[in-house]
Amino acid sequence: MKHFSFQEFDSPDQKGSGKNMDKAFLDMLDFARDLYAKPMKITSGYRTEAYNQDLKARGYKASPNSSHLKGLAADIACDNSADRWDLIDSLIKAGFNRLGVADTFIHVDCDPDKEPFLIWTY
Repeated sequence: MKHFSFQEFDSPDQKGSGKNMDKAFLDMLDFARDLYAKPMKITSGYRTEAYNQDLKARGYKASPNSSHLKGLAADIACDNSADRWDLIDSLIKAGFNRLGVADTFIHVDCDPDKEPFLIWTY
C-alpha cells in the first residue's frame, strides 16, 4: 500500500488483524487517497466478531453482517462539509459504490454481497 499500513486497519482487540483486509479494497482506497490529496485517518477497519458485538453492546450501530468483518470496509475520519465533499467525490471516482455519512466519519465499503449504489446516513 502506498498511503496506509496494515496496522491502521487492525481491530482494537487483535493486533495484526489489519492483514485481513481485502487487497482489492485497499488498492481502491489507495487510489481514492491519491485523488483526495490529503491524509485519511482510518477510525475503523477490520473488525473481529467479538469487537463488532462489543460495539453493539455499547450502543453503536454495528451491523451483525458488517462488511468490516470481511475486511471490505473502513470508516474514515471527516468532520467538516468541505472535506466531506472532497472525500466522497474521491471515493466515488475510485470506484466505491456504498457510502455511509456520519457527523465525524465516512464509511466506505465494496461488499459484493450487498446492494450497490447507496449512500446512507447515521
